[in-house]
Amino acid sequence: MRIKSVLLSLSAIAALSASVANASTNLITNGDFSQTTNGNNNQVGHVAGVAGETMLNGWTSYDGNNGGYNFVLNNTQVTTNASALWLKSSFTALSNGGNFFASDSNYHPGVLSQTVNGLTAGDKYTLTFNYALGQQVGFDGANTSNYWRVLFGQSATEQDFATGATLTNTSAKNTTALSIADGGFSGWQTASMTFTAQSATQVLSFLAQGSPGAPPFLLLDNVSLAAVPEPSTWAMMLGGMGLMGFVARRRAAKRA
Repeated sequence: MRIKSVLLSLSAIAALSASVANASTNLITNGDFSQTTNGNNNQVGHVAGVAGETMLNGWTSYDGNNGGYNFVLNNTQVTTNASALWLKSSFTALSNGGNFFASDSNYHPGVLSQTVNGLTAGDKYTLTFNYALGQQVGFDGANTSNYWRVLFGQSATEQDFATGATLTNTSAKNTTALSIADGGFSGWQTASMTFTAQSATQVLSFLAQGSPGAPPFLLLDNVSLAAVPEPSTWAMMLGGMGLMGFVARRRAAKRA
């Protein structure tokens, strides 16, 4: 009986580990924007090979005409004149450094999109990312109510978002709106959103939104999408751990 109990416990823990590992797998490609075609300090393009622009591996940027006024920037350069987009010195970098994405919510914001595969229709997925609001050098004035519009749907395309077309079978959520005083920086925030997949393949998109400012740049980094573990998985874990605890107590009692 004791051997059988231990085997059952180990099976439960193994099954849980596999399920949790699957749930924690990031389904987003290049969520830290480290992979580019033409450097990490350029405007993001829609078509490869355009001078002065770079492409982001796994992502597309489109405003109905070109890539929009979107940039991939580096934390160490962005407050210097070496940056393609120079932010005011109030900017602070994330602890992991590296690149991040930036979009002007008022001046030709391009939609940043990625097709996500490997989904299970009906399952829930949690999207997490860091975001912030900063201001470009050379412009003055406060910025209010800037936020990321996030869409996750079957039939969504970059053109849909850029033209404002009605989207079908699409879930949409907004981050908490950010505001900054003249020359200020919001600090990095963490967003977490849960979506229910409707098909095995869907499009995840971000669009910068906000009130007119001087000019406001919404920043984005560390995008991750992972499956939410089923309640039965946690029940299996608790049952397995309880069984192992019971066996351990019996052994201790016998030794005593």
